[in-house]
Amino acid sequence: MSAEEKILEIFEHIAAIPRASYHEQQISAMLQTWADERGFKAVTDEAGNLLIKVKATPGYEQAPTLVLQGHLDMVCEKTPDSTHDFSKDPIRCIVDGEWLHADKTTLGADNGIAIALAIALVEDPEVAHPPLELLFTIEEEIGLGGVAKLSKDFIKGRTLINLDSEEEGVFMVGCAGGLKSRMHLPITFTMAEPHEVACKIAIGGLQGGHSGMDINKNRANANKLLARILGEIAHSLAFRVAEFRGGSAHNAIAREAEALLVFSKKDRAKLDNTLAAFKAVLLDEYAGLEDGLTIQWAEAHPRRAATDSDSRKITAFLQALPHGVYKMSARVPGFVETSNNLATVELTEDGLKALSSQRSMMTSGLMEVTRRIESVAQLARAEFTRTDHYPAWKPDMSSPLLERSRRLYEQLFGASPSVETIHAGLECGQIGDIYEGIDMLSLGMTIRDPHSPQERLHIPSINKVWDLMVALLKSYAV
Repeated sequence: MSAEEKILEIFEHIAAIPRASYHEQQISAMLQTWADERGFKAVTDEAGNLLIKVKATPGYEQAPTLVLQGHLDMVCEKTPDSTHDFSKDPIRCIVDGEWLHADKTTLGADNGIAIALAIALVEDPEVAHPPLELLFTIEEEIGLGGVAKLSKDFIKGRTLINLDSEEEGVFMVGCAGGLKSRMHLPITFTMAEPHEVACKIAIGGLQGGHSGMDINKNRANANKLLARILGEIAHSLAFRVAEFRGGSAHNAIAREAEALLVFSKKDRAKLDNTLAAFKAVLLDEYAGLEDGLTIQWAEAHPRRAATDSDSRKITAFLQALPHGVYKMSARVPGFVETSNNLATVELTEDGLKALSSQRSMMTSGLMEVTRRIESVAQLARAEFTRTDHYPAWKPDMSSPLLERSRRLYEQLFGASPSVETIHAGLECGQIGDIYEGIDMLSLGMTIRDPHSPQERLHIPSINKVWDLMVALLKSYAV
């Protein structure tokens, strides 16, 4: 069996195990059992992060310990017509030419393929390696929650390879920092009046994507589109907001959103005309970019809704909140320095709740966009809190690990790898903050459209990453 076949076999086994964020217990237990069966020491910390210690192969005992790091959880996204239950159903993997994807769900190659690679490297008797620490963290996808709780003595190695990058041939040496903004706008509800009817408006078919990797692609955000639609309607007629729900995760660009509006029955024709006209505007605006965009509306049963004044406040608040690229880098052409993702919005009995995710390579930039969001919240008289801050990872171009990896890549493939920083958050930032002076590099196989049902893994990239890792581990012979 080739390395590619072995890794895919292991990955399919991993894909059969539920591992949504906050629910990594089953995959952790599987890995602990795997370690126990092979005589490896496996320990978990109080947070739930898992560390597996693998002894060196003969002749490598005196080499420095190398840490291979990935995360256990995955983003759980599916298409509207999917019946998949992420709490119990296995991910169905489909080979389509050179690509591996799932059946109407995220694939979870981010970051299950890292787990599969680490297992395959350790299990192959032909792979020589120094002492290894396999570090698998939890809650990465919901704000790097697990890695932030690592203790200073949990790992011993001071050279670490993060296996969470998503482009073969690209070495990541830096990443943005970030934090989340949570907003709560108190809302007063009243029952629908006899003269009122209701309409449900739904937006779907958007590409979505990773809020760090894809934020510069001008893809539509369903929450912002729906807010624009409400703003357009507000210029034509009065309405009350009964429901608003959009987005699914802090690091995913919202693909779907829906709202239920209550309004006077005399305005039904005016609403239909307004929606039809603005639908045409949006379809034209996003032609060639969001060709799957759907905007639908249908009669609904009227119910309790926000008051007139609170409905206007909801509409203005959501329109005012920023989304997208906030600032491009002046130092690195074409690189996003600061951004914000209006990730989730939900109107509940407790009021309107909104979650934004900010990223920046600069602490000052991160605070600037966060304070802008806070200012919008203050103007709307919404409660505002900051959570889940993680630091940026500043590049070290003199890194010995970078130099070693770059030299081996050139020897193996006759080409130089690209050395880059990434706008998305990587756990390296947090790890570097905890373990001062640790030498780090992030690499991985090619993955497209992570955090969406279009996620897919480029199968040919598996062998190249395997060959590089085998050579890199072997190079530590002393």
